[in-house]
Amino acid sequence: MRTLFTFCCLFLVTGAHRYIRIGDGSLQEFEFPENSKGVIVISSRYRSAAASRKGRQSWKQTVRVQSLDPEVLSILNVTDSGHAGPARSYIISIRSGFPGRAQLQIQLLDLDQDSMPVLIEERTDYSIIVSSGLSHFSENPVLFALLPLIFVNKCAFGCKVEVEVLRGLLRSPVPLLLGVLGQFLVMPLYAYCVSRLASLPMPLSLGLVITCSAPGGGGGYLYSLLLGGDVTLAISMTLVSTVVAAAAMPLSSALYGRLLGVHAALHVPFVKILGTLLFIAIPISLGMLVKLRLPALTRVLLTLIRPISLVLIVVGIFIAYQMGASILADVQPQIVAVGVTVPLLGLVVGGVLAGLARLPGPQRKTVSIEVGVQNSLLALAVMQLSFRRAEADFASQAPFIVALSSTSEMLLLVLGHFAQRRTLSLLVFNTQERLLKYDSS
Repeated sequence: MRTLFTFCCLFLVTGAHRYIRIGDGSLQEFEFPENSKGVIVISSRYRSAAASRKGRQSWKQTVRVQSLDPEVLSILNVTDSGHAGPARSYIISIRSGFPGRAQLQIQLLDLDQDSMPVLIEERTDYSIIVSSGLSHFSENPVLFALLPLIFVNKCAFGCKVEVEVLRGLLRSPVPLLLGVLGQFLVMPLYAYCVSRLASLPMPLSLGLVITCSAPGGGGGYLYSLLLGGDVTLAISMTLVSTVVAAAAMPLSSALYGRLLGVHAALHVPFVKILGTLLFIAIPISLGMLVKLRLPALTRVLLTLIRPISLVLIVVGIFIAYQMGASILADVQPQIVAVGVTVPLLGLVVGGVLAGLARLPGPQRKTVSIEVGVQNSLLALAVMQLSFRRAEADFASQAPFIVALSSTSEMLLLVLGHFAQRRTLSLLVFNTQERLLKYDSS
């Protein structure tokens, strides 16, 4: 993808005799995305002495541009635009590489035929900051390749939905209300309190609060399946929390943003919330239809649901590390310590609330999981839409740490659950073998 990146350099006659400038001269650093192509347009109004004596404008001049750090930014070529007028324009094609800062050396040369090339002006005070790209999840090539697998997995979850359970939730929506209470009241409050106790910088505190104000993630019902929870309840809680987030996230952001002293307007990504809702509801509804009409296909999907889910968990960890590598390069130790506690606290809060409501065992597990697993991608979107690049990347450490902690901790729980079941199965098998030997003797 070719990015048009244009700097207009205006010449103003000053006491310092600056013939070339970038912008109005007030900025010396400009940002450019990594691994992209673009152009810089430079304008000069230099008039040579020889041309002045002849009473005409000399166009025999050029600029040379060199990057002092070619690994960060390389100069591809310099082209005269051919503009006929008092200003001369030059198009410099550039290619960005690794993130970093590349200082530019810009030279203005007079090439009048009556003399040797003369250096008129040299500037080295301009730099290009190449920033690492933070792609949305839909732009990640690995995840894009997995979209068909994710869609099939969600259809399989639709086959697990029990209509009777849905009717029961409509009659008594206590688990759904507990999820909303834990996700949008308890978790943001915890994030605010722990960020104050840990003396986190304001951007990290805000990033943590926004993360804990996000709805339940799509992984919630995946973990409920693998840990023996109520899958129908998990899907319902994810859908309900995503709808509630459209109103709860702006309120929570405004309240805690004011308490943290943030005066910038926070942009809640309503389009992404709607997209998340549709990406869950459509394939699950299709799976419910398959369950009613195609029993043979239903059996196949239910057979594949567990192995596919495990694959998606592992790939999710890989993608999260890949996307967050640059942002987490200079991660603050405090946010790591705090971020690890967020999923654990959510699990405890959900479990306590479900226990107080005396919900059945599978529903307790599901409420606990749904409160403990947040949709961190929505929090990332809020950060990237609301702040300038550097501030957004710094604040985004919080949702990345929470996402990595949540996925890693839940994977450990899943592996522990499988190991426990395997151990119990072996104990039961050995006990039965001993009983059979005892009876035969």
